[in-house]
Amino acid sequence: MIPAEWTRPEHVVETLRRKWTSGRYLTAAASGHPFEPIGVPLQGPTATDALHHYEQALAWAQCWAPDRNPYLRIQTKSIGGRNGLPSHTVPARAWVDTRPALWTLLGVTAHVDRFHTLHGQTARQDPAIAQWMADHPMKFLAHSADWRRLVRTACWIRDHDTEAVYLREIDTPGVDTKFIEANKGILAELLDCVLPECRVNTSAPKSDLVARYGFRTKPIYIRLRYLGASPLPFSEVTVRAEELANWSPGVRTVFVLENEITYLSLPPVPNAIAILGSGYAAALLRHLPWLDDVGLCYWGDIDTHGFAILDQVRGRFLHTTSLLMDRATLLAHESHWGEEKTQARGGLTHLTLEEAHLDQDLRTGAYRPHLRLEQERIAITAVREALARHRE
Repeated sequence: MIPAEWTRPEHVVETLRRKWTSGRYLTAAASGHPFEPIGVPLQGPTATDALHHYEQALAWAQCWAPDRNPYLRIQTKSIGGRNGLPSHTVPARAWVDTRPALWTLLGVTAHVDRFHTLHGQTARQDPAIAQWMADHPMKFLAHSADWRRLVRTACWIRDHDTEAVYLREIDTPGVDTKFIEANKGILAELLDCVLPECRVNTSAPKSDLVARYGFRTKPIYIRLRYLGASPLPFSEVTVRAEELANWSPGVRTVFVLENEITYLSLPPVPNAIAILGSGYAAALLRHLPWLDDVGLCYWGDIDTHGFAILDQVRGRFLHTTSLLMDRATLLAHESHWGEEKTQARGGLTHLTLEEAHLDQDLRTGAYRPHLRLEQERIAITAVREALARHRE
């Protein structure tokens, strides 16, 4: 049995494979660098080992015979010959002298051939992508099956004004949105090297191709419901924010709510509409400049997230009031209290003094840790009374 610490041929292959995995061999080949023979030192028996464990030392030396290692050149050295120990010639270093020998030894010839074929094709389509291939050959190999489609996609984006199209409109053979979503990581790497800096929004993550590369974004829709008489043939509509920005619904008051069933069940209010915020009220309302000229009332859950949204809305529309987000409402509905799993960030600057005190009490657990009162748990009688007070 050969001792484990003595280097065997498979150990040399493992060493070379680790370097292959780093990509250095393919990068050098793609860059046209001349091949430099690779030497791997061998740890074998000492003269004493050869004297006392001759059969094992002989078996080790024989495993390095040239006919067993046709793709390696074995360099030898002499051991012993002093202090009465016999002299022996043993393998000292294994050399790989050519790239073809290296590829065959590692069993990667097919991968290398595919790399060179696609590298040449890619260089004709976009030299920057070909350079990326040379710099990241192992990433290429991981995506080699889809490489032609990936390059076609990157080149299509390179050649088109992305501001005018949705991601869905990329039109190249074999490519659809499912393919793009499944390969957005590698596509982002290719696009970063293909596109000029002015077309890459580096503040957007690579996982968000739309934001990072300036594709047309999905429209923002705003859902609103008339609480009084409607000038339209509909009591409720969903409109693109960009279109609603230039059209006033002709009311004096706007209520913004986060919960859909509460939005739907609001009692009648003359000259008023309700807007469904669904947790994004601040992002939605900033598109509607005519809100500066109406009474704006926000109603959210009594929890830290509800006050954070109120703070954001009031940061844009300073005249915003709140509805049923007060201490009296909270204490009157103790039997309906729930728990807020995670609290919103603090440092809110647009709350009234009373709102800020209640928000602080929620954060510190003055009544109960992580306390919340969801708006849909508030009695409808309390809602009607609050709306009546608001009208007055």
